[in-house]
Amino acid sequence: MKSSHYLVHIKDQHLKKRKSISVDKKKAIVVTSVVVMLALIISLVCWLVMKKARRDAGFNNQASDEEKLELPIFDMITIAVATNQFSHTNKIGEGGFGSVYKGQLSSGKDIAVKRLSMSSKQGVDEFKNEVILIAKLQHRNLVRLLGCCIHGEERMLVYEYMPNGSLDSFIFGVEKKSKSFTWSTRLNIIVGIARGVLYLHQDSRLRIIHRDLKASNVLLDSEMNPKISDFGLARAFGHDQSSTKIERVVGTYGYMSPEYAIDGLFSMKSDVFSFGVIILEIMSGKRNRMFHHSDHDLNLLGHAWNLWTEGRVSELLDPMMEGSFPMSKVLRCIQVGLLCVQKCPEDRPTMSSVFLMLVSDNAILPQPKQPGFYTERSSIITHDQSLLKSSPSINEVTMTCLAAR
Repeated sequence: MKSSHYLVHIKDQHLKKRKSISVDKKKAIVVTSVVVMLALIISLVCWLVMKKARRDAGFNNQASDEEKLELPIFDMITIAVATNQFSHTNKIGEGGFGSVYKGQLSSGKDIAVKRLSMSSKQGVDEFKNEVILIAKLQHRNLVRLLGCCIHGEERMLVYEYMPNGSLDSFIFGVEKKSKSFTWSTRLNIIVGIARGVLYLHQDSRLRIIHRDLKASNVLLDSEMNPKISDFGLARAFGHDQSSTKIERVVGTYGYMSPEYAIDGLFSMKSDVFSFGVIILEIMSGKRNRMFHHSDHDLNLLGHAWNLWTEGRVSELLDPMMEGSFPMSKVLRCIQVGLLCVQKCPEDRPTMSSVFLMLVSDNAILPQPKQPGFYTERSSIITHDQSLLKSSPSINEVTMTCLAAR
């Protein structure tokens, strides 16, 4: 009897022990689940914080370790003091990215501060692109990036200051009336731009296509040496890659090549086309996108082509070109410009050939073919384009009318 009672007691103890173990297991599972969940939440929060910090730093989140840059960072107070609190009197330019201000550091060094417009989402992408690309480029005909400033939502790029401003002010503005803009100065600018583009296409660590090469994106130093600026739309290619196609066409009317404006296809030959437009603008003193002539309704490219085919190309020259100049070399320079703006990309020379043709009188120049966008503007096209004259220098374009301004 006692033995039976003892066995029952042992069985009860065993059951209680099993229940206790079961409860402990449940507690352990609950505790483990809570810990795992908290760890996941903490990891997620940390990831989001790190992602935001990288985004605020203005760099590409997918950048590899090789793309991490050692770029000087300016604090907001330094930039604000240098630009006189971004005063209107210090403002020297404005574009699709935002505003540009002249500043002076405490050391006495003059700087140009490119301030991203907070309302421009496109500008954030351009900021990232420009920092990543131009920080890796060093050439005497490229504007030098000194650093950047990131403060909350503010993003700014700090460049060396170019005292003579942009090329377009000399070609089209009052600057050319107040300062000497001789043939030798114009040729030096053309050759300098060619040297800079050649470096981008061939000699830099990356193969860069600028995509927005134009007169206002060429700055002039104190000695009138040209420096290419604004790499917000530039694209880096592998050295085995020659062209690509994109859905979203961005650029500036009057400088875009036909294949890029129509099909979104860009390559080094797109930059060559833009460079050719700049040559013809420098030589004529006229803007391609706003050119008008009493005898026809062609743009500057069409006008130059007509004069070339009629043997009257000397009439294209800017009457305000100062000093004496060798007509044979001037006409040769115009011919190079016409070769660059030919309609078909395969007909256009490479920048290495362009540079050789500009600096060597022995280089043989082929006869140019018809330029791109060689059409007369219809009244509808003229009306549509007049609506775009006040738009920013960087435009997203869906082109149905294929005549440049």
